[in-house]
Amino acid sequence: MSDISPRPTPEDPTPGNLTRMTEGRFPGLLGFKVVEADALRVVAEFEVRPELLAPNGHLHAAAVVALADTACGIGCRLSLPEGSVGFATAQVSTDFVGTARQGTVRTVAELAHGGRRMQVWTADVLDADGRRIAMFRCTQLITCPR
Repeated sequence: MSDISPRPTPEDPTPGNLTRMTEGRFPGLLGFKVVEADALRVVAEFEVRPELLAPNGHLHAAAVVALADTACGIGCRLSLPEGSVGFATAQVSTDFVGTARQGTVRTVAELAHGGRRMQVWTADVLDADGRRIAMFRCTQLITCPR
């Protein structure tokens, strides 16, 4: 039986350690890689591969959402308020304005609102030439012990 317990944020949240946290999980299957990260901003990327394309030959929308959502989730983990124990995604929204077929796709996720009980994160997803292909937004509910 595989380990299904949540993985804690590494004590030393370097890009390499944050990337390793995703290995063997869905983001790791995408080839997710953290480039830089702190409590206000996370930059992450993956290489477009044929298995990440939709039948029409364009990058699958779910891969784009997974990239942005994972980067925002890592940012939320890094910026949890003192006394909180985690978070849960309450809402996501994505506007697709382009696509990619090859190269590196990158996201830049930024904290838009950092409250005690809720965070809102936004992320742009960019193709290899730096053109925006999606605008992502998510709301995270902060969980605290009872």
